[in-house]
Parts: sequence; structure tokens; C-alpha cells
Amino acid sequence: MPLLELENVASHYGHVQALDGVSLHVEAGEIVTLLGANGAGKSTTLRTISGLIAPTRGEIRFEGRPIAGLAPEKIVRMGLAHVPEGRRIFPGLTVRENIMIGASARSSLGRRGLNAEADAMFDVFPDLKRLEHALGWSLSGGQQQMLAVARGLMSKPKVLLLDEPSLGLAPIIVQQLFAAIRTIRANGTTVLLVEQNANMALSVADRGYVLSTGRVLVEGAPAELLGNEDVRAAYLGGAHAVPG
Repeated sequence: MPLLELENVASHYGHVQALDGVSLHVEAGEIVTLLGANGAGKSTTLRTISGLIAPTRGEIRFEGRPIAGLAPEKIVRMGLAHVPEGRRIFPGLTVRENIMIGASARSSLGRRGLNAEADAMFDVFPDLKRLEHALGWSLSGGQQQMLAVARGLMSKPKVLLLDEPSLGLAPIIVQQLFAAIRTIRANGTTVLLVEQNANMALSVADRGYVLSTGRVLVEGAPAELLGNEDVRAAYLGGAHAVPG
């Protein structure tokens, strides 16, 4: 049984259909990426999974249980965390405080436990350690993105939904961020990744789905997607190789 499964899912923004029969699955321990042009439905898929948008058709199952229509807070408590595009950190709080807020759904965790788990996030994102007392507004874009991911991990998710984590970041920061994504998976968290940098996404993913106008166009391993000339030309920017 897949850890996360969507079956024939449709959703709308008002009268506009954003997803039209999306079916996909994510196995425990995988990194799966969603690729496609702007407006293909990638971010909408994550928002529908996390409960921010209610599907108008289809099934969403997490660990075999239906979650479509549940409140986002309940979905987080079940083990799905969503790091949306745009970072959305708290500018007036310190780095450590921002991280600790991510554990707000875990009411049994005391102050000592919160600090210990925040320290564990600094192991994953060592650049944040020296900034733990800095206010959120003072961080660079890359540091804010790492902080947003660390905050998402504080809910101890089984699946982490990442939406465009590399957007607007310098190449060296992107490399650091994707190294952290590898570490997150190695530490036991499954990842569903929406990413506009197709080469970087496929360099860490086990499988990928290419979306077009709210539908799944093709699914496959990274090598299969990169070997499909039509997909590569239309959706992967003409990429010919996946960096190591």
C-alpha cells in the first residue's frame, strides 16, 4: 500500500478547473517530484493534499486512510507537513523561535524537548546554527528557505510536501538545499517535491510525474523522463543530463 495516494483527483479555483483526474502515489522512503510548466497544477496538487483546497472529485489516501476534505490542522497531526512556496517565516521572531513554532501541533512536547529538536534541525541545516538568535527578517532568501523547511520538519512528518524550494535562490544555495533534502530522506522522511529546477529535482528523486494542464502527462524514473525527447523539450528545458 502506498504511503500517499491520489486517485482521479480534481479541484477548482472558483469556476476554473486546476486539476483534472490526477492519479499518483508515493511510497514510504521515496523522493517523488512533480514537474511541469507554470500553471500545470503542481502547487495545486500539494495544496489539495494538505487540505488547503478541497477536491471536487477523487480520493486522497494517507496510510490507506481517506483524508480528502479534512482540515489542514488534522492532516498535519496525521503526519503530512506542507512547506509552501514563498517561505512565510515570522520576520519578528528569531530563527530558533521560528523553528520551534513548527512543533505547535505536538502539545506534549515540553520546552526542553522543543529545544532539543530545534538543535537537531541545526544538524540538518548547519548554516542556521550561527543565526539562531537572528530575527527572521535579517536572513537571506536561501536562509529563509532553509528555515521554512526546518520549521516544517518540526511536526515530525512522515511525508514532507515541498513547493518550489529553490525559487529565486543562487546556485550554490540550491546545491546546499538539495543536499539537505537528501539528508531529510536519509533520516526517514518521505518527500513529495514540486520544483521548477528539473535537473536538480531529478538528481534527488526516485520517480517523477510530469503534469500538464492539470493532468499527469507521464510518470517514470529520472532517466526515463530525461530520455523522453518530447517531455525533455517541452517540460525539462532541453536538459540532457542529471547532475550528481
